[in-house]
Amino acid sequence: MAAVATVRDSAASGSHEVGGFGIDWAAVSDVGLVREANEDAALVTDRRYLLADGMGGHDCGELASETALAALGAVEPSDLTTTRDAVLGALRTAAHDIGDIDSANGRRAGTTVTGALIVDYEGAPHWLVVNIGDSRTYRWSDAVIEQVTTDHSQVQELIDAGHLTPEQARVDPRRNVITRALGAGMDAEADFFVFPVVAGDVVLICSDGLTGELPDSELEEIIAERAATPDALAAELVSATLALGARDNVTVVVAAVRQLGEED
Repeated sequence: MAAVATVRDSAASGSHEVGGFGIDWAAVSDVGLVREANEDAALVTDRRYLLADGMGGHDCGELASETALAALGAVEPSDLTTTRDAVLGALRTAAHDIGDIDSANGRRAGTTVTGALIVDYEGAPHWLVVNIGDSRTYRWSDAVIEQVTTDHSQVQELIDAGHLTPEQARVDPRRNVITRALGAGMDAEADFFVFPVVAGDVVLICSDGLTGELPDSELEEIIAERAATPDALAAELVSATLALGARDNVTVVVAAVRQLGEED
């Protein structure tokens, strides 16, 4: 599989144009303050904004996240149905390739994956969000933050069953146990979500290293202050996570939508 230019232990930013909109984006990936290696990675190319959080230890986790992003990065976004089918094919390919990764430590390689592709639907650009695992995609719209994806995790199942509150789940010892992933012998069924590209919206994609430290209320405060400047927003989110201890790798992708023709 061809190599891709991922963001890992670094930052990147840029702009894309699609369907009368400008997409200003930024990505930051940091190893955090505890882990020795960064198994997270992000990939942003035209109409693709993606993130993977690998597991399995150093080389295995890095290879797993890289493999997932390479497969998804090869998908050419077009109409909704065609793109969704291509994403499903890419995920199957990635799961197979991740299963072939040799592990020196006996731990099986795997990765979560989430993010969004811009597709054509009903004559207008839409976000097609994909998710496997407990990394998250959020939408900031009309000054309100919405978690688009649902975590595939043990604590989320306990929340859904009424046995835990979200606040209890944040400190529960089972909070890192995921129920779906690419590889690692796990269920790799993907969730999909679709919503229109709207000027003024911000799509935030992040690994659980961020959401394990920052509650949604603090996310909302930071986005409210920095929504118009993706570079500053991504940097501030990672900085706030580091200030709280950053026990895991932390990776953020921000995509802010503006109407083309508007002045900066």
